[in-house]
Amino acid sequence: MASDSLVFRYFWIFGLINNVLYVVILSAAADIVGPGLPKALVLLLDILPAFVLKLTAPFFIHKSAHRHRIAVLIGLSCVGMVLVAGRKLSACVAGIILASLSSGLGELTFLQLTHYYQQPGLNGWSSGTGGAGLFGSGMYMLLTSILKVPVNLSLLLFSVLPFAFLLYFRLDKQQHMYANVENDYASAGFDFTSSTTETEMPVDDSASAPHIERNKWTAMKSHVSGTLLRIKGLVVPYMLPLSVVYLFEYMINQGVSPTLLFPLDEKHSHPFFFHKYRDIYVTYGTLYQLGVFISRSSGSLLQIRRLYILAILQGLNLALAISQSWFYVVRSVYPVMFLIFFEGLLGGASYVHTFKNIIHDVDISEREFSLGAVSMSDSFGVLLAAFAGIALEPRLCSHQVDTGRPWCLKE
Repeated sequence: MASDSLVFRYFWIFGLINNVLYVVILSAAADIVGPGLPKALVLLLDILPAFVLKLTAPFFIHKSAHRHRIAVLIGLSCVGMVLVAGRKLSACVAGIILASLSSGLGELTFLQLTHYYQQPGLNGWSSGTGGAGLFGSGMYMLLTSILKVPVNLSLLLFSVLPFAFLLYFRLDKQQHMYANVENDYASAGFDFTSSTTETEMPVDDSASAPHIERNKWTAMKSHVSGTLLRIKGLVVPYMLPLSVVYLFEYMINQGVSPTLLFPLDEKHSHPFFFHKYRDIYVTYGTLYQLGVFISRSSGSLLQIRRLYILAILQGLNLALAISQSWFYVVRSVYPVMFLIFFEGLLGGASYVHTFKNIIHDVDISEREFSLGAVSMSDSFGVLLAAFAGIALEPRLCSHQVDTGRPWCLKE
């Protein structure tokens, strides 16, 4: 069986690669849609396909072996980023959708695998996904804002990273095989023993066909209702607080932070790499991801049980960010940068401790299903934030223009 340190390292890489393209696309939102369209449009395209996949996956994902999903992940990710790098809007849309599907499938797959690899797998995955944010946004800022590499070439460089998913096949072969068998059958929620207890008798196939169809339909309805019942028990303790935290933080990221701008002239001090207004937005993304990385790497240090406290604090962050955008209270970028960093800390903590609580509290027979089902919660919150951001950013920008702050319309 693979050692804990090896499991941690591999899952760290899986988390990094799975989330890095999602992060890069969001970091490039200002470059993809320009200053004239809300950045939440990119967020919507980046999260909706993943959410639909996660929403429907509990009903069918058990039929797909993990090794088959890995091949699909690599194909979707590589093709998606090549299309996004083309910078043609229609191709970008298709590429973002493919990358989103890959991200959603990857999160489902590897979170379910933490059921078998336990705490080392979860800690590695959570820290890796946090590292993806820092690596993706930081590298994009380095390439485009500091080194001045063309945007399309910068995006294309990320398309080779998904081949690192092939490391999955380097995991302990016996444990790998056990995970696939368990995933294909035991986690499906069906009782296969009933089919073997019936007396084998010659039957008239034509006469029994309607009966077989009725039995299949009954079994399908029973499976759907049973799955919904299992999900219902996860809503209040895990899914709701995680969704709320992600709703608030992505309203900040895509709806408010593009308007948290400051004048870039010689009369005002600002970081040396703020050459354009889009550089401020990219920097916010990097600071947010730094906070996410730090908190998602804290899973082995402490355990937060009261998840709703994180949601309340994130709501306070959203209120402060909107107030700053509307009233321009703080005239220095640095306190705003700290607020964005703190927002990332709360978001990462909510993610890792939600799944850590599931591993600790949920019965082993329901654990793999619960890990996969709850993974739709963050996507649901982000999806709601995308719709809210489409309306919020233009309203804030319009108010700023009316009050003599037209920076949100500039590149």
